[in-house]
Amino acid sequence: MGAYILRRLLLVIPTLIGVMIINFTLVQFVPGGPIEQIIADMQGQGDVTRGFTGSGGDDAARSAAAAPAGTERYIGARGLPPAFIAQLEREFGFDKPPLQRFLDMMWNYVRFDFGTSYFTSKTVVQLIVERMPVSISLGLWSTLIAYIVSIPLGIRKAVKDGTPFDTWTSGVIIVGYAIPGFLFAILLLVLFAGGSYWQWFPSRGLHSEADLVARMTWTEYILDYAHHMVLPTIALTISSFATLTLLTKNSFLDELRKHYVMTARAKGLAERRVLYGHVFRNAMLIVIAGFPAVFIGAFFGGSLIIETVFSLDGLGKLFFEAAVARDYPVIFGTLFIFTLVGLLVGILSDLMYVWIDPRIDFETRGG
Repeated sequence: MGAYILRRLLLVIPTLIGVMIINFTLVQFVPGGPIEQIIADMQGQGDVTRGFTGSGGDDAARSAAAAPAGTERYIGARGLPPAFIAQLEREFGFDKPPLQRFLDMMWNYVRFDFGTSYFTSKTVVQLIVERMPVSISLGLWSTLIAYIVSIPLGIRKAVKDGTPFDTWTSGVIIVGYAIPGFLFAILLLVLFAGGSYWQWFPSRGLHSEADLVARMTWTEYILDYAHHMVLPTIALTISSFATLTLLTKNSFLDELRKHYVMTARAKGLAERRVLYGHVFRNAMLIVIAGFPAVFIGAFFGGSLIIETVFSLDGLGKLFFEAAVARDYPVIFGTLFIFTLVGLLVGILSDLMYVWIDPRIDFETRGG
């Protein structure tokens, strides 16, 4: 097993480099960039240039006449002095060739130096740490609730396969899966967050206002947190709940039809012992072993729409805002971290297979 883990860890390196190369190359062909973003901001406020040149936009406009015609390299840069554009390029590192920029970036990432945001003056690590509580809350609770509800329900549906219980629960599950997450989130807001009907739950944030939180006891703080998490957690759980329930049911059905189950029943074992003593471990192998991947999926990328609807500042929203603003350090820094964690979680999932069923040996399968 040790050799298998070592091979998987070594495969992380070329996979991670490949992902970064592909995304870095794609970004080179995407219209716009941080310099264009700065120029676009200048159209609405005259002192955006102050942080780079020490003078306001009026000074740049007055020197526009000195700019040679046809030297604009960026969309909307007409009228800006070349010296200002050159200063921006040095600030963002765009005065270097793309290959050198990529190699410098990867060397910094190897040393866990992910740089500083172009527009917030905060390091990428600081931004991730600030947004992490929201994503951990959504990812952890939605995954736990999905497993706690889906596994017993899936087992019950497998045992009652073909009965009215199985039929109507399948109908409910299919409807829940078919409803888009953002639409279900809006429906919850309208019904239970004061949209048009009941004001049972807050509509935004992870906690109440700061002045109220400051006066809360620990018990009140936890209850306030739970109160705010109800609606976004339900909205994020609904689709994974449907998938996990059907996966559990089908997995149990496959095991119930195997010969060892028929043998156990023929020996006179109670149905409950057959189900939980023999079938459960084999049927739940794929379900439980996939827990890390499900959690990471909800933790990193699955909550962008939910975060937007409920005004929660999480990692999904951070990545989206960075992509819109062309904040390259945040884009590539978070991409590197998310990809690395995802690859390590894949290895962890394999280890969970072995932990649940020691008969599995990845060494004999050649990795």
